[in-house]
Amino acid sequence: MTQLHADMVILGAGPAGYAAALAASQRGKATVLVAAGPLGGTCLNWGCIPTKIYLGASEPLEGLRTMGRLRLVQGEAALDLAALRRRVQTIVQATHKAMTTALEGGKVQVIHGRGRIIAPHTVTVPEKDISIQAPIILVATGSRPMPLPGVPFGGPILDSTEVLELSQAPQSLAIIGGGAIGVEMAQFWNRVGTAVTLVEAAPTLVPSEDPALGQALASMLKRSGITVHTNAPVQEVLVDGANVHVRLPEATCTAQAVLVAIGRRPNTEDLGLEAAGAQVDGRGFVITDAQLRAAPGVYAIGDVNGRTLLAHAAEHQAHFAVAHALGATQGAYTPGPIPACVYGGAELVRVGPAYAELKTHDVLVSRAMLAANPMAQAHGHVHGMVQVYWRHGQVVGVAAVGARVSHLAGLAEAMVRDGWDESAAHTHIFAHPSLDEAVRAALTAPKEPLP
Repeated sequence: MTQLHADMVILGAGPAGYAAALAASQRGKATVLVAAGPLGGTCLNWGCIPTKIYLGASEPLEGLRTMGRLRLVQGEAALDLAALRRRVQTIVQATHKAMTTALEGGKVQVIHGRGRIIAPHTVTVPEKDISIQAPIILVATGSRPMPLPGVPFGGPILDSTEVLELSQAPQSLAIIGGGAIGVEMAQFWNRVGTAVTLVEAAPTLVPSEDPALGQALASMLKRSGITVHTNAPVQEVLVDGANVHVRLPEATCTAQAVLVAIGRRPNTEDLGLEAAGAQVDGRGFVITDAQLRAAPGVYAIGDVNGRTLLAHAAEHQAHFAVAHALGATQGAYTPGPIPACVYGGAELVRVGPAYAELKTHDVLVSRAMLAANPMAQAHGHVHGMVQVYWRHGQVVGVAAVGARVSHLAGLAEAMVRDGWDESAAHTHIFAHPSLDEAVRAALTAPKEPLP
């Protein structure tokens, strides 16, 4: 067995692992990156990037329909799904090449294989017959789609990776799960002509967000032709020949295929975490302390620790973990406000505490409707709103739903991080016309108790 020695070994090459490898190498540390899958992980290969390419390519179709409803434009367009899949592969492969170049430039040793911890400070890659000794181990193995209980993936039951590999648009698609993945995929397949039914067990779509935003999002999706069922837990999924039947309490949906998008589970099986003294919770996520440590000399970052399953959160954790492990920073990991977005024609953004946490405090809310915003009017997407959440006269959260509201994420993050008060609406200059003006309108709108 080949014996290697390093200052740090990282398991996983997604946003967290890749960022950690570069950060450690830039600090002059001998770094080994063990990649069980392709560089970039889920985000680059099967998640954030491919889905946004799909949504970007299909956006003109929605624009034509919107302007057609306004009787301003005539004509039709069709999307070439095969060409779109080739474009995704071209972009992903180019990014792989750029990442490889960056790692080589940082003298990071990349080993393609599945790493396993066999003892404190020791990782093996059995398929390559390699053992790595390092005082610091970073676990960044990410997550994967969670199946519906009793309904394994396979055949017409698709996960979020398989739905992007379809060679042609199905005539009908039922999507179980009204979170970010479900909402984004519902919009894409609806744009290309698939009859889409979106099912969510909770009372509103994107149930972690303000119910007012979830209800508004559902109305927008319905307006575009998507059938939406909320407060509808799935009771049975039955594959019957060429169709799949999804039985709900008050209806049965029949479709050619079903996308299950009910969440993700961590890739922690057979990692040997116990050999290093690390533990997982009941869902399989690695338990970490305030410094993201899972055990002495072991950190868990990104999706695998279950804190925030977002690529930018994973990268942020990576930089902290490397700095803390090398003694460059002290204290607890305090990320501040983390933007969360749902993309598409109808978008949702939230910066600051989730709705459930806001409800536990004395919080007020002010809002502005996009119907009065000149840019929303210009694009024919006037449905939606911006909401600002207040505590003791300071902004503690910003959320919005509507077309292009994900572009407000940077402004919202600054507002929450800096704790704006109402006077900021007049001390900052907002371009006219712009979507940002809806934020200013929300800042100066009357405040009321949070429902």
